[in-house]
Amino acid sequence: MKRRDLLRAAVAAAGASVLSGGLAACSSEEGNRTTPSTSLTYWDWYVSQAGWVDNELKLFDKAHPGPSIKRTTQVTDRYADLLALSVRSKNTPDVFMIPKLPALQEQVDKGWLLPLDKWATSQWQSRFPANQFVEGVNVFGGKVYTAPFAAPAPSLQLYCHHGAFKDAGLTNADGTIKLPKTWDDVTRAAEAITSKSGGKAYGLGFGNAQNFALAWWIDLFTRGAGSPGGTATMDYRVGRWTFASDRNYADFLTLLLDWKKRGFIYPSSMSISDEQARAFFSQGKFGMTVGGVWNQPTWTENKFTEYSLVTLPAPDGTPKAFFYGPPGGSFVAISAKASDPERAWAWLDWLYSKEAGKRWVEQGLGLSVYPDNNDPSLVKFEPFAEYVAMANTAFIGPTPTVRNPEVAKVTVNAVKPDINDVGAGLYTGQLKDVAKALSELQDRLNTAQDDAVKAAQAKGAKVSADDYVFKDWDPAKPYVHKPA
Repeated sequence: MKRRDLLRAAVAAAGASVLSGGLAACSSEEGNRTTPSTSLTYWDWYVSQAGWVDNELKLFDKAHPGPSIKRTTQVTDRYADLLALSVRSKNTPDVFMIPKLPALQEQVDKGWLLPLDKWATSQWQSRFPANQFVEGVNVFGGKVYTAPFAAPAPSLQLYCHHGAFKDAGLTNADGTIKLPKTWDDVTRAAEAITSKSGGKAYGLGFGNAQNFALAWWIDLFTRGAGSPGGTATMDYRVGRWTFASDRNYADFLTLLLDWKKRGFIYPSSMSISDEQARAFFSQGKFGMTVGGVWNQPTWTENKFTEYSLVTLPAPDGTPKAFFYGPPGGSFVAISAKASDPERAWAWLDWLYSKEAGKRWVEQGLGLSVYPDNNDPSLVKFEPFAEYVAMANTAFIGPTPTVRNPEVAKVTVNAVKPDINDVGAGLYTGQLKDVAKALSELQDRLNTAQDDAVKAAQAKGAKVSADDYVFKDWDPAKPYVHKPA
């Protein structure tokens, strides 16, 4: 143990209270002032981004002497449940990455988050690009609870292994690999890699043991074909889920099953984890995989850099839909029960600084909310420079809560089986009829949406199904939200 920790333990043993989470807490009183001496707790789910977080903690501690920040990295697919449990047990971390569920509005309504208005003044907000603090996105009831960290970004890419492509003869005259741009290109490349490897490699591969990888493939390919909701949201042009009525979903799943039938997909893809799939891709066991920019740090650490990436493969090579995000955004928040709100704010403010964002981009982790940080020419690592150059495939999309903040009161129950379950059922043969499976999924999702709107209306919310319809939206262009 560090000397500082030993001293804290000694004070705790002398009579300070012991928290249920196992952290010793003590205080010294000077008049009416109480100074916390325990470390602040910070939760995230970053694994491949851990180096950036740890470096920011180191820099923060050096610039802001005081109680240390104790970081805990939780399992991604259990993060929301673990945070909810910490709230119930009254052991919430002081600062935490905001979980996707429950909805941010619900977290605010439940009193999980501390309003930041004391510190997040108009002057502080002005350092961000315009229109980043939006009611219904990161502002609720006129109070700021969080802020955007990243710009809208291409969340998924198709990664191509240089060695696998070159061994299959998929190269241009200058020796670079022929990157696939169409669905047929992907099929031809997968066939060439599989047939010319002598059984050593497959054209395609993924890791679906955690039950999310198939949804990535469906999302990436259907967006390119013109389905703006992908697998993440309904189609806001009509305000409904369209898994069955939009033929792109059936077309891609039919193509995926054909790839499997023809032996182009790594046979253990359904049983290996995403982490294993990353490793196998880097070893050349398959030539193409779908994932996000989070793959790159892990590969760099393992000295694997021989790959390139494309995004939004489309049937004809020209993407018809893109990646969308709301104006504004969210990242981290301070607990309403934070033991030392001032220091918690100092850490949150540090994470939101332009300098921290620049280091985020330099380390190849993503795009920054500050446009000046997103210059491909300043990125030394070629694969990440390719990613930064894709920034034009992501922009602001329709956001119902911006047009009508009351929509934030609509809480839609999770639907199971979801799109990944349906994809897995079709892939393994448990489901036989693509059209039927998608139709049933679409009905489940739309019923859940309708029920949620009715429940919100019954509680007095001024919402309707029309709040989700944006008839004036062209998915090929950024959406401009009109003032209410």
